[in-house]
Amino acid sequence: MTTILTNAKIHSMDTANHASSAIAIDHGRILNLGDALSILAQFNGNNEIIDLGGLTVLPGLIDSHIHLEHFALSLDKVDCETNSLGECLQRVKEHVSKTPPGEWIQGHGWNQNEWGDHQSFPSTNDLDAVAPHHPIYLTAKSLHVAWVNSAALSAAGISTHSSDPPGGRLGRSLDGKPDGILFEQAMTLVSSSIPDASEERRYHAIQSVQNLLWSMGITSVYDFDRRQCFQTLQMLHANHDLKLRVIKSIPLEDLDHAIAIGLRTGFGDDILRIGAIKAFSDGALGARTAAMLSPYQGEPQNRGMLLLDAEEIFEHGHKAIKNGLSMAVHAIGDRANHETLNAFAQMRLLENHLASNSSIKSSRHLRHRIEHVQIIHPHDALRLRQLGVIASMQPIHATSDYPTADRFWGKRSANAYAWRALLDLGIPLAFGSDAPVESPNPFWGLHAAVTRQRHSGAPGPDGWFPQQRLTLMEALTAYTSGAAYAANMEDRLGKLAPGYLADLIILDDDPFQIDPQDLYNLQPVGTMVNGEWVLRSFE
Repeated sequence: MTTILTNAKIHSMDTANHASSAIAIDHGRILNLGDALSILAQFNGNNEIIDLGGLTVLPGLIDSHIHLEHFALSLDKVDCETNSLGECLQRVKEHVSKTPPGEWIQGHGWNQNEWGDHQSFPSTNDLDAVAPHHPIYLTAKSLHVAWVNSAALSAAGISTHSSDPPGGRLGRSLDGKPDGILFEQAMTLVSSSIPDASEERRYHAIQSVQNLLWSMGITSVYDFDRRQCFQTLQMLHANHDLKLRVIKSIPLEDLDHAIAIGLRTGFGDDILRIGAIKAFSDGALGARTAAMLSPYQGEPQNRGMLLLDAEEIFEHGHKAIKNGLSMAVHAIGDRANHETLNAFAQMRLLENHLASNSSIKSSRHLRHRIEHVQIIHPHDALRLRQLGVIASMQPIHATSDYPTADRFWGKRSANAYAWRALLDLGIPLAFGSDAPVESPNPFWGLHAAVTRQRHSGAPGPDGWFPQQRLTLMEALTAYTSGAAYAANMEDRLGKLAPGYLADLIILDDDPFQIDPQDLYNLQPVGTMVNGEWVLRSFE
């Protein structure tokens, strides 16, 4: 049966269908768009006709960077995103009171830079005071630092004599003892001691979180979690319990496994498919481990942590490209972006060589991405376009991070989260959230992209470095057709057009007709995936 939506304000994101008020859908695909009379005349059989009464229709939104399993499981953890150290510790204490002694307690979201009363890193002593008998593991908002107590250090066998692992660092007090702060790869020294969530728990957590994402208007995601998440997604898909579209990245540590079994970018179907190989070139701003060309302000010896240089990235990229796998490289600091672009320049030369020696059409350039691009030297911004690299960015990071960026990057922040500058250079943008680092709500991201303000209005009426603001259409494109392009699915996703997948959302308010400040409060009243309503609360 054909479903026809009529009397709608349709923003199709397709220039060929910019003035449509009706849309016909069948077998998970869009048949056509137009005015109600023409659509009803064209499809005059046994139809389901839904009068939307002037509601707004948009393509389903795509989150181009999310940690799906991590986000799903985080909903049961201690919420550590507080305004003070004391409030965070109180939340831990409440969980301790409900948890048998000896069991692990996990939490996420703390950011010492937001604690007005305590902006240095916390310590084991703080946690020991409220949780002496439970091992505690709390990840920072950036996911690049962890905070643990003495019980957790003991469970992991960490002592004064423990060495820093490659790519990581143990925070230490003046006497050399571990102080409970774990940077980058040092986090795994403790996290590897925490019992994994059961297969059943992962399954039900991801199955359930789909409803939350649909309620926000998200119909597709690009996931950056690891092997266990992929296994769970495959089980969900086999049982027809996966309706959210997922493009699944492969972590760098599994590159050789992926090559050995012949996986290639794009393998799969329209629900679950293989994406890029994910590598990390540096850390994060909040932890001051993002790799910088010049030192952090007030820390003349600190230029962050470069986890992979250009040569190392190319070494991995060489193997990936030869086997049809694109690369997605996490790069936040300007040095990390510089090194990553140096590697991509080498990769493009390799691709040209491979293409010139092959008659197979699929030897065309792969769509490589830089994840975050939070601060980039102006000279390197142009190289993104020249190399055809996608900027996968998260607008909400800018409004969340700006006080920390101002504090540690100073005047360099004029080149931070530079969406306008990159877009004006012709660089493809794909927007996401990095959840659970931030909320996956794309309307919060749209608000940040258009206003460069927090919901409170801070830092002021023009926003933070307002010259980097986007128009609503530009920002929405990065959540739809731009994100679809980054996923190699622009021929079927990201627009409402004939032949495209029937993924769409229904809104009470037209986002193009409201005050940009109100974007933050938008919430779908209907969400359709593959022609099926997964959320419908309108009459």
